[in-house]
Amino acid sequence: MFSPRVLRSASSIVCRGFSMGQMSRQGNAPDMAEGNTYLLVSNVRNRLREIVGASTNWKDHQQALAERSSLSQYLPKSQEELPMRTMKDSEIEVHLPLGTKPELREKYLNFHNSVRFGRILEDLDSLAVLICYSHTWNKELNRSPLSIVTALVDKIDMRKHIIYPDCDIKFKGHVTWVGKTSIEAKMHMTQYHDGVYTDVLDATFVMVARDPENKRAAFINPLKPDGPEEEAIFQQGEINKKRRVELNTASLLKVAPTAEERTVIHNLFLNTLDPRTVSFRGRTLPPNSVWMEDAKMKGLEICHPQERNIFNRIFGGFLMRKAYELGWANACAFAGCRPSLVAVDDIVFRKPVEIGSLLLLSSQVCYTEGTHVQVRVHTEVLDPLTRQHSTTNVFHFTFRVEKDVSAVVPQSYGESMLYLDGKRHFDETMRSQS
Repeated sequence: MFSPRVLRSASSIVCRGFSMGQMSRQGNAPDMAEGNTYLLVSNVRNRLREIVGASTNWKDHQQALAERSSLSQYLPKSQEELPMRTMKDSEIEVHLPLGTKPELREKYLNFHNSVRFGRILEDLDSLAVLICYSHTWNKELNRSPLSIVTALVDKIDMRKHIIYPDCDIKFKGHVTWVGKTSIEAKMHMTQYHDGVYTDVLDATFVMVARDPENKRAAFINPLKPDGPEEEAIFQQGEINKKRRVELNTASLLKVAPTAEERTVIHNLFLNTLDPRTVSFRGRTLPPNSVWMEDAKMKGLEICHPQERNIFNRIFGGFLMRKAYELGWANACAFAGCRPSLVAVDDIVFRKPVEIGSLLLLSSQVCYTEGTHVQVRVHTEVLDPLTRQHSTTNVFHFTFRVEKDVSAVVPQSYGESMLYLDGKRHFDETMRSQS
C-alpha cells in the first residue's frame, strides 16, 4: 500500500553515461536475481491478452474480438450484483530489470544515454489496465467480459531527478477509488541504486469499464476500504473526482476567462501595439518574445496494427509516448537547449484511435515563465476520404531548462485562450510544489 502524494513535483530525467559492455552491479536488485519469480513489464500486455482472449496474430486477433460479444451475458444489470473488492485484491508488483538484464536497455535508451520517459508512460498505461482487471476478475470465467480502457491520466508526480538507465526498476500499484463504471488506479515506481530502492514517481490513472464490444458502459465491483489509511486513500479519490468536475466546468471552451485573466490578455495586447502609429492594427513583437504562431511543431503517424491494444485500437501508451516526445522536441527547439520534465497532467482520451488512422499531432508552446516551458499537444484523426478532423487526445507537459526563455505572445483570441489554459496548468503545477 502507498498513500497518495501531493500533485506533481519538479523532476528531470538527466543523462548518466555508462558502458553497454560493463554493467554496474550497484543497480542490480537482489529480488530480481536469476531464479526469483516475478512479473516482467514486458509480460504485462501478454497477461492482458489472456484476460480478454486476444491473440498476438493480427488475423486471429480480429476473430477473437468478434467472438467477445457472447460474453455480454455475464455482465450484471447493477453494481449491487457484484461482490465487494478490497485494495489488496488489485495489488500488483511488476519489474523492469534494466540492471539485471542489460538486453532490455536498448528499448529504453535515448541518445543522451538516459531513460526514454515515453517508454515509462507506455508501461504505466498497460499496468493501470492490468490493475483494474485484477480488481474486477471473476475466477469462474475464462475471460473477462469487460473492456477496460484509459479515460485520462490525472497526474504523474515525479519524486526523483534521475532515472538511471542501468538500474533495476519496480512498479507497484492498486485500485484506490471506484465509481459505478469508472475506476482510479495509483502506481508507484522505484529504482534500485546504491543498495536501496528510492522513489521515482507516483501516477494516477482513471479507467472506464465498457461492455465486451466496447460500445456501452459496464458496472464494476465496488471497493471496500479496510482501515483508516485505505479510507483516506478512497476519500482522496472522491476529492480528485470533484476537482476534475470543477476544472471541466470552468474550461475556457465553456465559459469566459475570469476578470483577472482578461486583464492579463489585454496587457499582452497593449504590449504589442506600436506607440508610434496609435493604431489597433499595427502589432510589433516585444523584446525577448516569440509569437505563438512561431512556437509550434507538428507530426504525423500512420497507425499500424503493431501499435494496437488488446481491443484492436491504437494503444493509449503509444499515443502518450508520441505526444511526449513531440512536446519535448518542441520545448527543446524553442529554448535552444535540452529540457527536463517537471509535470505531466490532465491527459484526456476523448476518442479511440482506429487501426489505419492518420494521426496528426500538433505541439504548441502556450506559456513560459522564467526557466519553465508549458507545452500543449493536441492529437486528431484525419479521415482522408471526408477530410474531416476529429480530436482524440489533449496532453499537457511542463518542462524546465537551464536558462530563462523567451515569452510567447498570442495574436488571435484563440491563441489567447491557449495562453490562459497553459498558464492555468503551469500555476497549478507550481502550487503543488510550494
